[in-house]
Amino acid sequence: MNRSRLIEIIKNKKSFLCVGLDSDAEKIPTHLKNEEDPVFAFNKGIIDATLPYAVAYKPNIAFYESRGSKGWQSLEKTMGYLSTMTGEVFTIADAKRGDIGNSAAHYARAFFQTMNFDSVTVSPYMGFDSVEPFLNYDDKWTILLALTSNRGSEDFQVTQHQLPSLLEKMGIKTICGRKLYESVIEKALTWKNSEKIMFVVGATQAELIGQIREIAPDSFLLVPGVGAQGGSLAEVARKGLNKDCGLLVNASRSIIFASSGKDFEKAAAEEAERMQKEMENMLKEKGII
Repeated sequence: MNRSRLIEIIKNKKSFLCVGLDSDAEKIPTHLKNEEDPVFAFNKGIIDATLPYAVAYKPNIAFYESRGSKGWQSLEKTMGYLSTMTGEVFTIADAKRGDIGNSAAHYARAFFQTMNFDSVTVSPYMGFDSVEPFLNYDDKWTILLALTSNRGSEDFQVTQHQLPSLLEKMGIKTICGRKLYESVIEKALTWKNSEKIMFVVGATQAELIGQIREIAPDSFLLVPGVGAQGGSLAEVARKGLNKDCGLLVNASRSIIFASSGKDFEKAAAEEAERMQKEMENMLKEKGII
């Protein structure tokens, strides 16, 4: 999916909601357990219920890989169903892959060709050659981990680089004082095909989104952490919206597990609609719609 189509969907639906399909087989409603593929039946119900309000769907690959071949079958069926809506929804493989050479190329092939996702999350820790294979696909997006919402993000991502002051005295330019996530974003934007890059920025890091917008004013940000993790949608929108919206805000548990009963679809729809209405007001205030 290209950028103009993604923006068009956002404007048509008056939403920048992404629904995370973190479909834990142990948590889906009991009445679905008798289905041939309970997880796919659950995903289909969630997709049908939230489709009027969501612009994107993000299966978390861990919840499928952990179930072996049966999990992959559920994922393939889910993507097969979403493929019937090609051009109407944006799909994200939340895989967080990171490797080099042929390994990276095969990861890219797996998600972009075999599974036909529009995008995949990638760890940039190993540098450009671990990301380049993903950037070689037309109308596909690479979503780099930049500033995540977990507590451990403080271990590395917000650490400042401190290089010997002797280098500066020698006139050698350094990145001294730059936080790692800032360096990741700045460097990624210099790479070939960087227009196909989005960045993951956790909603619990909302106070830093304004700074990220200064570095990447035009980039799309995938923002997890709103909902069950406690991130503020209003704060994310206030600091993160740009002229094209530029945000995909993900909610997983708060929508898909809004109810564990037979009314799970109705409860999911109500929560998705509630978030969409908030987003519609924010888009109007920004003059995007």
